[in-house]
Amino acid sequence: MSMEMALEEARLAAARGEVPVGAVVTGPDGGVLARAGNRVEAERDASAHAELLAMRAAATRLGTARLVGCDLWVSLEPCAMCAGASVHFRLRRIVFGAYDPKGGGVEHGARVFGAPGCLHRPELVGGVRESESAGLLRAFFAGRRGVD
Repeated sequence: MSMEMALEEARLAAARGEVPVGAVVTGPDGGVLARAGNRVEAERDASAHAELLAMRAAATRLGTARLVGCDLWVSLEPCAMCAGASVHFRLRRIVFGAYDPKGGGVEHGARVFGAPGCLHRPELVGGVRESESAGLLRAFFAGRRGVD
């Protein structure tokens, strides 16, 4: 259900003209604390990624700077910036949909959690509803290029 909500947020982001990435933060009990889609263009803020927006909102809701015992569900492998932020938020687990060989920072690129000085390493689960997540991205960018 949480990945479905992340995909819903990704679809809403695409409808706003944003890269279709959605994220949900669930608490230790599995309840939804926050959800968000990319808002980079709307907020004119390169850091307004779905993951950061959802983590910030969840922390605000809990009244704490740490999301200990919480999970992040995101439709795309987090970039290095979002992975780094998740370290400081102390997430328990990150579950993501599509892998991102070009911009990912978890299984690709910087591989933030594999760095020797990484302060915290959340559990990772990748490829959840991968084809649906990747399909949203392919359709979005094909539309931008005018390709069907």
